[in-house]
Amino acid sequence: MEKNNVPIPFSEPPWLMGLPSPYYSESHRKWQKTCRALVDELMADAGEWERNGDVPEDLYARFAAANFLIPNLSSPLPVKWLHKVGITHLPGGLAVEDFDYLHTLIYCDELARSGSMGPSGSVNTGMAYGVPPILKFGSEELKGRFVPDLLTGKKRICIAITEPGAGSDVANIATTAVRSKDGKEFIVNGTKKWITNGLWSDYASMAVRTGGPGPSGLSMLVVPLLGHPGVTMRRIRVGGQTAAGTTFIELDDVRVPVSNLIGTEGQGMKYVMQNFNHERLTIAIGVNRLARVALASAFEYCMRREAFGKTLMEQPVVRNRLARCGAELESHWAWVEQFVYAMTKLSEEEANRELGGLTALAKAKAGMVVESCASTAVLLFGGNGEVPGARIPGGSEDVMLDLAIRQLVKNFQKKVKDLDTIQERPKGSSKL
Repeated sequence: MEKNNVPIPFSEPPWLMGLPSPYYSESHRKWQKTCRALVDELMADAGEWERNGDVPEDLYARFAAANFLIPNLSSPLPVKWLHKVGITHLPGGLAVEDFDYLHTLIYCDELARSGSMGPSGSVNTGMAYGVPPILKFGSEELKGRFVPDLLTGKKRICIAITEPGAGSDVANIATTAVRSKDGKEFIVNGTKKWITNGLWSDYASMAVRTGGPGPSGLSMLVVPLLGHPGVTMRRIRVGGQTAAGTTFIELDDVRVPVSNLIGTEGQGMKYVMQNFNHERLTIAIGVNRLARVALASAFEYCMRREAFGKTLMEQPVVRNRLARCGAELESHWAWVEQFVYAMTKLSEEEANRELGGLTALAKAKAGMVVESCASTAVLLFGGNGEVPGARIPGGSEDVMLDLAIRQLVKNFQKKVKDLDTIQERPKGSSKL
């Protein structure tokens, strides 16, 4: 969004508006140019696709052919498996070994420039959230059966957690997986709802109940979907993300090999929670860009729209509204950038421990920011425009806020306990 090659205020993050930043290297700047060019090529009609409620059938294959699905995976990338399938570089010549979480941030930000999460969600959700549980927790045998075709785009997968009666309350998932009499299969029964990409997916990384009530009874399975006996899928039309293929899945005595178990039986809750961290942070990045699109569009409109003999921008109340939204937008972006930078320096274990709760908070704040910016845009455009709605996936705002505080309290109490333990240790020699 430019006027005479000068970017409209708030239309780009500060580092793309010419301001210096300590975060981005030459590799990141080259990657941003590559992503923008490819997104402009592959997603040129994204707005029309969202209005029509679907994307072209070959869109996923086109992303796969360009190795442009891989950046959805969390950093560091699975270099060994990528090399096994012949993928050594991403678009623009970026070696898969050099990909870090700042490259992830750039990719997510550029994909969201259409102003809708629908078209981008149609290609990125399954790869971003369905593949990592297999890569991180699956056995080598399980990876060998599924990972090659998933990385190359020959097969598709989704993440299937949410149910009609258990959304953010993962511990109360009701879908069951009971071992067959011969012990060779799980027989799966239940329903999954709000499953993005489901209707196009060959498989689902699915949370199921293999044990008793509560979190300790949960496991994760790779469940076959398309064309598999006992699986029925239908599309759910949702506002703001229609083109992403949101799906209702019914599972009626679906037979799944026991070898499709991801990791250890009974550890499903742990796997789901760790997977959520990547999901929440990437959602926060994309939603910030949606807010940016809305605010910058309103800003541009107010500079040219005249009422009562002067432009809207000359009205103090209009400038005040834009300023308040701009402060919220850029504060959130700076916070997200800091999170992402921390991800490049922390180990996965450290990041899960230190950033899990804060990532939920950042995702919740993203929803507040886009609501503020979109509402202001609708108000300022008046009858001359329409700002598409945005469905913010990944859990409700109230749940994210509560989770963030509980996680921060838990970490604080553990650090205090650890410190007390260290201080209580006897000092000096134990020799007599």
